[in-house]
Amino acid sequence: MSRRADFYILPQADEDSRAVFICRVCQKALQQGLQVHIHTDHQAKAESLDRLLWSFREDSFLPHHLIGSTPAAPISLGYGDQLPEHRQLFLNAAGLLPESAFEFERIADVVIQAPELLTSSRQNYSRCRELSYEMHRTDMRK
Repeated sequence: MSRRADFYILPQADEDSRAVFICRVCQKALQQGLQVHIHTDHQAKAESLDRLLWSFREDSFLPHHLIGSTPAAPISLGYGDQLPEHRQLFLNAAGLLPESAFEFERIADVVIQAPELLTSSRQNYSRCRELSYEMHRTDMRK
């Protein structure tokens, strides 16, 4: 099985830009027929992304659920050690990737220009490369 890691490098440094881009990645993944798990570092962030996914676009809906709630949907949101049943796309909305991320076929990391997240993203990139993920980097700063 070929595993893939995508790193999207945004020019902005704010979490709001990161959250909106995460919604865009979800939309594209759904169009490709993928199930997505968005990993956050705490409950408040998961709930914030939950609200954003409801209102991301006026003309479309991104079906999602917080892990532990019903009904299940193609996009799940969780924090800590919460994981969905599938292992398709792990979308990182936290800092360092947890070891459980490497159980997934695909990993996506949205990188913003905040010093602490840049450090985490560099470590995530190195770890994915060490584990022989097919590496893809999209630099949106250009």
